[in-house]
Amino acid sequence: MSAFRQKMEGLRLERMRASRQYADGGFINTYSASALRELDDRPTLVDFMFRGKEHRTPLRPLPSLDPRDTWAKPIPSGLRVTWLGHSTVLLEIDGLRVLTDPVWGERASPVAFFGPKRFQPVPVSIESLPALDAIVISHDHYDHLDYPSVCALATLGVPFVTSLGVGARLEAWGVPAERIIELDWWESTTLPRGLVITAAPSHHFSGRALNDRNATLWSSFVIRGERHAVYFSGDTGLSPHFAEIGQRLGPFDVVMMEVGAFHPSWGSVHLGPDNALHAWKQLGSGRFLPVHWATFNLALHAWEEPAEVLYANAQEDLVMPLLGEPIEPAYIERVQPWWREAVRGPKAGVERLVASKASR
Repeated sequence: MSAFRQKMEGLRLERMRASRQYADGGFINTYSASALRELDDRPTLVDFMFRGKEHRTPLRPLPSLDPRDTWAKPIPSGLRVTWLGHSTVLLEIDGLRVLTDPVWGERASPVAFFGPKRFQPVPVSIESLPALDAIVISHDHYDHLDYPSVCALATLGVPFVTSLGVGARLEAWGVPAERIIELDWWESTTLPRGLVITAAPSHHFSGRALNDRNATLWSSFVIRGERHAVYFSGDTGLSPHFAEIGQRLGPFDVVMMEVGAFHPSWGSVHLGPDNALHAWKQLGSGRFLPVHWATFNLALHAWEEPAEVLYANAQEDLVMPLLGEPIEPAYIERVQPWWREAVRGPKAGVERLVASKASR
């Protein structure tokens, strides 16, 4: 029996079976996806290998900043966010620091030699992170739960807050059981200094192998300090749960919403930029920070398409920093479409952009 299966027993299993989201030996979504588009036209392995490959990664490395000097400075507004790639974000909220879905690995894959490879490095190493107060992991897919990253972070003595059942993987990988907090939807945990983290619904699935489909829960999360609140979508499709989350757990200062790796046949489990805009409006508050893009080649669309759709439809409410650029959303007035110059413009233009950001 695997270490994961050994940890999936006792009180942990009892809590899972007691969840309203648990049925017939696995977790389920609250809302039926029967009205959504069927998966008959889902992309095949051949599609991923040969269709549109030249558009799915940038032509050169994207501009990024080293955030360490800024992390050492005070935060006048009380809320600062640093997008580190994909769904990995460092939140500095009311004097506390929370890291979401930490992925430093080279591939979102069970093997080191095959599978989606990172095309953009993380701007800073795990060893260079400031002291953390919590790590939030939304679900167990490879691009959100990364084995080498968890092993490195396990040595820091920081609590891990995650969805029901995912703690079994963390414990099997060396995270002490007393530092793992598993939540069902609508459950909260209060950490020292008033940090409240609440698991909320999402419409997705889980699994890392052929025989563990939906063995663990998937969630979105709300991170709330004394003055500010941030919503983190994890992975999700569009469903009525967004309006309920906004009513029960809002208002939010920032909404971190997944926008990349979408396809028409994935409407029930991934948003894409258009559905992300609908979901954000249902939440009813918060500046929009797009995540889950510009890091891995996971779908058939052009890598910058999510950014272009959002920029065209919600420019005034977006916060779209460079990778590694710490920003205070309260002070952001307009978005600069940095991805355009990074891909299409001269290399010197990218260097000027990074230099101007770094000098502020």
